[in-house]
Amino acid sequence: MTIDPVITYMKQLQQLHESLLSLSQKKTEALKTNDVTGIQQLLIQEKKHVQAIEKIEKQRERSVAQWASEKGLPTHGRTVSELIEILDGEEKERLQNAYEALILVLADLKRQETLNTELTQQSLQFINMSLDLLQPSIQSVNYGGKEGNNSGTAKRSIFDSKA
Repeated sequence: MTIDPVITYMKQLQQLHESLLSLSQKKTEALKTNDVTGIQQLLIQEKKHVQAIEKIEKQRERSVAQWASEKGLPTHGRTVSELIEILDGEEKERLQNAYEALILVLADLKRQETLNTELTQQSLQFINMSLDLLQPSIQSVNYGGKEGNNSGTAKRSIFDSKA
C-alpha cells in the first residue's frame, strides 16, 4: 500500500479547514456588526464542518493504521510526523507538503478563532456593564444599611423612656 490515501485525507482536511477559516472570518464580521442571526447561521455551518472534519480525521487515522500494519509497524497512535520520518523519497516529500499546508491553515484558523473569542468577551463585558448601569444596586435602593447610619454616636430618642 502506498501513502496516497493518507495524503488524500490530509488534502481533504486542509480544504475543510480552509472553508472553516472562511466561516470564522465571516463570523468575525458578524460579531463586529452585532448580527446575531448571522452568527447563529454561521455556528450551524461550523458545526457541520467540524463533523465532516472528525469523519475525515477518523478515516485518515484508519488509513495510517492500515499502512503501518502492512509495513509491520505498530499501528496504535501513529502520527503523520512519525510517518514522515519513516518514509523516504517522493512519498515523504508529498506527505511533508500536505502536512505543512494543513499546519499553516490550522495556525490561521487558531488566530482567527482567538480574535473571535476576544470579540465575544468584549461584547459580554459591554452587556454586563450596560446591565449594571440599568439595574440599581440593592444598597442604593435601601438608601444604605444600618451600618451606614451609625456615625459613632449613640442615637437618642426624642422621648425619654424613663419619664
